[in-house]
Amino acid sequence: MTEKKRSHDYFERKGKGLFKKQKVRLKHRLGWLGIPQLVPYRGYGSYEAKKVFISGSLAEDKGLAKPHEKNSLFENILSMLKRYSGDQIPGARIEAEFAENRQELLTEATGQFSTSFPLTNKNSTRQTNWIPYQLRLLDDFDVDGKTYASTGEIMIPGSKVDFGVVSDIDDTIMVSHSTQMLRKLRLLLTHNSRTRKPFPGVETFYRALHAGSTGNKGNPFFYISSSEWNLYDLIDDFCTYNKFPKGVYLLRDIIPGILNLWQQGGRNHEHKYEKIMQVFHTYPQMKFVLVGDNGQHDPEIYSRVAKQYPTRIRAIYIRTISKRKDRQMQQFISDMEKINVQMIFTPDTINASQHASNIGLIPKSSVSDIIKSSLQN
Repeated sequence: MTEKKRSHDYFERKGKGLFKKQKVRLKHRLGWLGIPQLVPYRGYGSYEAKKVFISGSLAEDKGLAKPHEKNSLFENILSMLKRYSGDQIPGARIEAEFAENRQELLTEATGQFSTSFPLTNKNSTRQTNWIPYQLRLLDDFDVDGKTYASTGEIMIPGSKVDFGVVSDIDDTIMVSHSTQMLRKLRLLLTHNSRTRKPFPGVETFYRALHAGSTGNKGNPFFYISSSEWNLYDLIDDFCTYNKFPKGVYLLRDIIPGILNLWQQGGRNHEHKYEKIMQVFHTYPQMKFVLVGDNGQHDPEIYSRVAKQYPTRIRAIYIRTISKRKDRQMQQFISDMEKINVQMIFTPDTINASQHASNIGLIPKSSVSDIIKSSLQN
């Protein structure tokens, strides 16, 4: 199939996102369509489930510059507006390849795509591995027939891990003011990944959880959020810059359009429960530590998970950012005690780390570093 034929196929193809495809078609004809950006998200899988999950998105390159602590207010606002502007590209053909297996996928109305591949290699290792997968855009959006490809990574936990960690992001590791609309929007618009602040000591605590009881376990991390994939680059750079353990992100579907920025991280949070359950199904033998806050229904969601798998929960840590839920807090603790699950509500990282060391999740020697890090912030 020629490059010209592939281009024609995209613009004539029917399916989801027809209106958006016509809009992209018009921009393409007028020469206004930006360079396509093929973004692979980190995937995950297991030898027990015999499969891996991958996903990604296709959109116009939004021209986001590398963030810097000295970025001006205007630069930060412009970057955030870019994340919600531009066109996602629906109905485009993507070829995904993993371990010599290939699939052809169509991007959805949001420009996103996802699939799974079989994992047949039996050479499981003790250490957690990151295995590459490839993406290639089959349709031609460039007058010179330029091809677009990207390489993503899939996390395969090693056989010696003690547990996995599922952690919320907003107001659990990153100060976000998610329960206060105006403060949340102001923070989103005026700061970037280098000026957004982690809660005191949390990155040191997470590194200890990642290392585990012996210091070299490589326990896997899953960062879950009601934030949309629009903020993927910000969240990933925030975690990298602050030296959080490398992990898989489980975010919400993209919402395009600047006018939808005010909805960021809102609406219901059922997707968190669904994504956590998929993680539990993917690792049927793994135990987990769940970390969240009491601002956006994490206690309710984690309680539902714990009632499904009480013997697989090592501990649940809830950061108390809201002081108006004391009665609910006691009810959650009581409900979890009935199924022998420890749910710890704490205003800071220090209490969580001390409890974690007492039940053998992290070495007692690491607590002093966590306390020191908490007090320095």
